[in-house]
Amino acid sequence: MGMFEGKVALVTGGNRNTGLDIVEKFVREGAKVFMCGSSEASTAKGAAILKERGVEGVVAQACDISDAKQVEALFDTVERVAGRLDILVNNAANQGLGHGGPLEATAAQFREVFATNVFGGFQVTQTACNRFFMKQETRGAVVFLSSNTAQRAIRCRTAYCASKGAINSMVRALALDLGPLGIRVNCCAPGYIYTERWETLDPAKAKRRRMNCPLRREAKGADIANVVAFLASDASGNMTGEIVTCDAGCSCQHMPEDVDV
Repeated sequence: MGMFEGKVALVTGGNRNTGLDIVEKFVREGAKVFMCGSSEASTAKGAAILKERGVEGVVAQACDISDAKQVEALFDTVERVAGRLDILVNNAANQGLGHGGPLEATAAQFREVFATNVFGGFQVTQTACNRFFMKQETRGAVVFLSSNTAQRAIRCRTAYCASKGAINSMVRALALDLGPLGIRVNCCAPGYIYTERWETLDPAKAKRRRMNCPLRREAKGADIANVVAFLASDASGNMTGEIVTCDAGCSCQHMPEDVDV
């Protein structure tokens, strides 16, 4: 029997990269899983990939989590199909790529990143609590996906780094307020993850990136999915407000060894 047998989970941004691995992990552990992408096309593509992997029974629906009406429509589907929700994974993210440095990025671009990463995550969490968790005898668990860049910034990604720092603070604040109500809120903060973007990297650049990792390898999506599953499961039942870093040791060092002096 899987750790999520009989449970219902919603994974935002479950349509690509790490999101697909999180969805697959939860399904294989027995959960009924709902997932969304930000558009009809990306959601359908993710659903097709899951079927190719032999992952069955996932309910996929497009949802821009910054849009209140789309969020309500997504939760209408959860209520109609499952009638309950036990786990929310806030994985959807705007990467804030291509915005340039802080002197070039526009206010609109900055807001777009925060609209998904911070406001969207809050809005989905609030809706999950009000529509499901607070009405169930067994309350729910919420897991956010943050980033080690919340603590160690990367260049030309001001909005993204700031949004991930905001997520970390929001997780602690939500945990403080929701803990007495029986709702746990935790966070996984990854570092490098092998995604489709790595497939276009020059091999020398990929090798240099791995030099930044004491374990000499970036995470696979399954590595992150395992941490998320732990935080959502009864195995972490006495944990809330925690930021669990999974970054191959990047955050434990001052500098990579080839530039350390």
